[in-house]
Amino acid sequence: AGFIKSPLSQKRLTQDSVELYCEAIGNPIPEIQWWFEGNDPNETYAQLWDGARQDRVKINATYNLHSTSTISIANLTGDDSGMYECRASNDPDRNHLSKSPKVKWIRSQANVFVIERPEITAQVTESSGKLILSCNMSGPHPTITGHKWIHKEKILEQDENPGAFTSYTIDGTREEHSGIYECVYEANPQIKGQVNISVAPQVTAYKASEHGNEGDTGVLTCKNPSFPAVTTWSWYKSGHGLLENASGRYIIKSSGNKTELRILKLDIEQDTGDYFCNGTNSFGTGDATVNLRVRSRLAALWPFLGIVAEVLVLVTIIFIYEKRRKPDEVPDDDDGGSAPLKSNATNHKDKNVRQRNAN
Repeated sequence: AGFIKSPLSQKRLTQDSVELYCEAIGNPIPEIQWWFEGNDPNETYAQLWDGARQDRVKINATYNLHSTSTISIANLTGDDSGMYECRASNDPDRNHLSKSPKVKWIRSQANVFVIERPEITAQVTESSGKLILSCNMSGPHPTITGHKWIHKEKILEQDENPGAFTSYTIDGTREEHSGIYECVYEANPQIKGQVNISVAPQVTAYKASEHGNEGDTGVLTCKNPSFPAVTTWSWYKSGHGLLENASGRYIIKSSGNKTELRILKLDIEQDTGDYFCNGTNSFGTGDATVNLRVRSRLAALWPFLGIVAEVLVLVTIIFIYEKRRKPDEVPDDDDGGSAPLKSNATNHKDKNVRQRNAN
């Protein structure tokens, strides 16, 4: 067996986590084990297993073409400082209780140094329409080479100042900029503090007005974009009071900063009106209004029926107009064919009468 990747020594703060990685090859595929020796002079190596140290130790291993193993330790304490050893062997007798293996375990070591986390005092102050976020590190700490301010994984500001104090200014109010902000000290290891801008829920409706067809399911939605998240959601209807799932027609689904009210089999008379969503957290309450309009099932046919009615009216007007037209309103033929025919017929009749009289 031989290593192709070995664990690397690291520095960490108490309450942080650490992860060590080891990879070995060989034929047959070698087994990987993790061992630990503390900083106490009398302490000897002890094997680590998945779930050790009150389930803070997690070991993941795969054996496919070659061996890989990762050990992670959460919520570090000073007792986790020491030497971590990755051991690999593919000798058939490697785990035999009486036989000595022909090929000894190969070993790769890494030191983990767990440093006491320095105390960081964080606060938010308001002044002249601005929010001033600040972090101040006290007690012994590593050498600082700069700072960063981060919100929602976006870097807002950074510098290369070595001081233990850092601040960040925001234009606006708490309600506009609530959330979790991180002050990051660039050091070895990196140190993070947290500044929370907390407000009562700033509840808003997804749509201020909703429409639904009679007999369908209506869906009303509210959300809370502020921090912290809503702990309790409730729905009310004007003139009705609190709406509950137990009623059978109302289904309320809420999770964190979003709530949804479903109304089954909408009724024009019963369900039309204003609905109120109310959110509560440890800093207060907030609500929003949604107006619901329920339309008849024939509402979709109204445009078509309107067009048909217009066509019928036009046809009726044209028919009546044609029936009442006067004969003299019929235009004369430009060739004058009808009038000459009538004149010739009269002259021919008069000629026949004169001939009879002469005879």
